[in-house]
Amino acid sequence: MTVRVVVGGALCHEGRLLAARRSAPPELAGRWELPGGKAEPGESVPEALVRELREELGVETEALERIPGEWPLKPGLVLHVWTARLLSGDPLPLEDHDELRWLRPEELDSVDWLDQDRPAVAEAGRRLGTADGVPGAGGAGSEGVRGAGGVRGGA
Repeated sequence: MTVRVVVGGALCHEGRLLAARRSAPPELAGRWELPGGKAEPGESVPEALVRELREELGVETEALERIPGEWPLKPGLVLHVWTARLLSGDPLPLEDHDELRWLRPEELDSVDWLDQDRPAVAEAGRRLGTADGVPGAGGAGSEGVRGAGGVRGGA
């Protein structure tokens, strides 16, 4: 069986990580994840991440580095998570989500993450605000980002 990569984005800005609340399917609705989706044939995983964040959130980003590990989603799909930097735009929940929140490292446990995202979220939290981690330190606390909003990437 061919395994297809689903990329999740640990999108960091000003020392905070973006969390996205699923709006569908029913078994995932209301739980939180790192936004992203499936890599298309011939597309690199970093390219897929940039495209998916543009489609789902309406922002321009730069993929930085892969967080070690991979997590099975269902047969034939595996999650890889990359850190990403926000280059431009304000994230809005355009697809598959009904709410977004920027969370500081100490706030990461304040939402109900999907199980497969938890290890990568923990690692992204450790990297936030470190000299050799994801860019950005400080920040004014968590803030909701609202808007309108499948399984990740239409799976």
